[in-house]
Amino acid sequence: MSSLNSNGTAAKGAELNSVPERKMEVMAATTNTEAVVATPREGKFNKNAARRVRVAGKIPAVVYGAGKESVPVSVDPKVITRILHSDSGHNTIFDLNVVGSDAVKAMIVDWQHEPIKGKLLHIDLKRIAMDKPMRVSVPIQLVGIPVGVKTQGGILEHVLREVEIECLPGDIPSHLDVDVSGLELHGVIHVSDLPHSGSIKFLGDENATVAHVTVIKEEVAPVEEVVVATTEPEVAKKGKTDATAPAAPPAGDAKDAKKK
Repeated sequence: MSSLNSNGTAAKGAELNSVPERKMEVMAATTNTEAVVATPREGKFNKNAARRVRVAGKIPAVVYGAGKESVPVSVDPKVITRILHSDSGHNTIFDLNVVGSDAVKAMIVDWQHEPIKGKLLHIDLKRIAMDKPMRVSVPIQLVGIPVGVKTQGGILEHVLREVEIECLPGDIPSHLDVDVSGLELHGVIHVSDLPHSGSIKFLGDENATVAHVTVIKEEVAPVEEVVVATTEPEVAKKGKTDATAPAAPPAGDAKDAKKK
């Protein structure tokens, strides 16, 4: 396997790990994040009830986790959409204020969209204990244009777009930035080359490929198959006799032979 640059893979890995603060952005779990206000729902929890919640301008949701009972609630879809579209996305930790209960930290762990218009239909909210590690998947962003693309005619392929990590909720990064500008032709970046820190544990295979610069494969024109026509032997037509077969005797001779 080719090295990341002329100094070797180890040098590239050292370069990636030397400035983790620049290459990893840690999201703000408690600051500059809009609080979500949730109203408990009562009565039946069927499709008709969920439809009435949406008609009222809210969306149905459920809150669970932290060893407490689940609570069906309704929330403002606009607030949820802003969180999902933020830099940290569904990994955002925010204040959840359920009417009649104490405020807690929470995350969006699941959501459903209307397939045609894309409107939110339902979300799951999980209470978060800030002092307990949790597993999340964070996106990987490639920064820069590899030298293997600029000067060596290669193409950059982003193979692994998310990586699973384990850390405290307050240490969850919004994304991982990886500088690929020094990547040469046939160079590879693995999970082990991503910015590591003592607060984050990478799960899965450290040798998994994140990105590489490869050659452009030329399309080979399909080879036309030459069909050779086979000559079939001539079949004797029905009623045709072989030229070497003896001729049938005349009709008169046949009658004389019967009389004898």
